[in-house]
Amino acid sequence: MEIAIAEKPALRRTISVMVENKFGVLARIATLFAARGFNIDSLAVGETEDPSVSRMTIVATGNETVLEQVEKQLNKLIDVIKVSNFEGEPHLERDLALIKVNADKNNRSEIFQIVDIFRAKIVDVASDSLIVEITGDEDKIQALESLLKPFGIKEMVRTGIIAMARGKTAYSK
Repeated sequence: MEIAIAEKPALRRTISVMVENKFGVLARIATLFAARGFNIDSLAVGETEDPSVSRMTIVATGNETVLEQVEKQLNKLIDVIKVSNFEGEPHLERDLALIKVNADKNNRSEIFQIVDIFRAKIVDVASDSLIVEITGDEDKIQALESLLKPFGIKEMVRTGIIAMARGKTAYSK
């Protein structure tokens, strides 16, 4: 008789990492994840209100033990100022996508209506295509993508998730 051991479900964690805005920091952090065989689902990096500091927003999936280990290892890196995760914290997450979709005179108005419903924007018009810009959570972007697929998506690019705590809480130096 075999005993089935239930695996703990994978957790999705959004981690904010404040780092010195220096050459090689991103590579060291990516190496930390890769060395543990751990995948980054989403990564967005940008300068903060302080030009000497960048914020990395990393979304990763794994079990609790591995995620905690990664956070501890991040804290040990010399160029890391602060590591925070948004678990249980009220926060906003946003992603930006640009979607190039086939469009001709026969279906263009229908695409415009779909885009309008999602409060997205048409940012480029060509004779055979449109580029749609949408900002929102992953579900919103995936929903728009699925509605545009029948028209033929030529190309799509996403920024990766960025996140910020709601209210007075600030993840800074």
